[in-house]
Amino acid sequence: MSDPASAHVTRKDDTDSISVELSSRRTGMSFQRTRLSADRTLMSVIRTSLSLISFGFTIFQVFEKAHQAEIIRSSLAARSFGQVLVTLGTLMLALGIVYHVQFMAGLRRERAQMKADGLIHGESAFPVSLTLVTALVLLAIGLLAIASTVFRVGPFG
Repeated sequence: MSDPASAHVTRKDDTDSISVELSSRRTGMSFQRTRLSADRTLMSVIRTSLSLISFGFTIFQVFEKAHQAEIIRSSLAARSFGQVLVTLGTLMLALGIVYHVQFMAGLRRERAQMKADGLIHGESAFPVSLTLVTALVLLAIGLLAIASTVFRVGPFG
């Protein structure tokens, strides 16, 4: 005959094992949520940077064209303000990209360590962020806009 006490221990061990497994999966999912949260933060930086870059470039171009058409005598102050906005947007984006890359590298290291320790499974992919790729493309456009306004070269001149 089986001992009822040993059957109880086996059921408790099974319950503990299931609880540990569920906890491990929740922890793994929390890494994905944190990754997505970092992407949303970078998207906010992109949105603000894009606004600054486009608004600054528009101000620069409008006053530059008005000066060329001799509608206004000097457009220096407005052009400088436009250049500052483009530069500020580009710098903000560059800092956002650096922060995002550092944060994601730390998150990947922590995830790898937890996987090595057996605390999580790490079965789901941890791909490169499409948001980061978009931010890098916008950064290149911002740098071209700076070159265009300051040095009068590039595709926007």
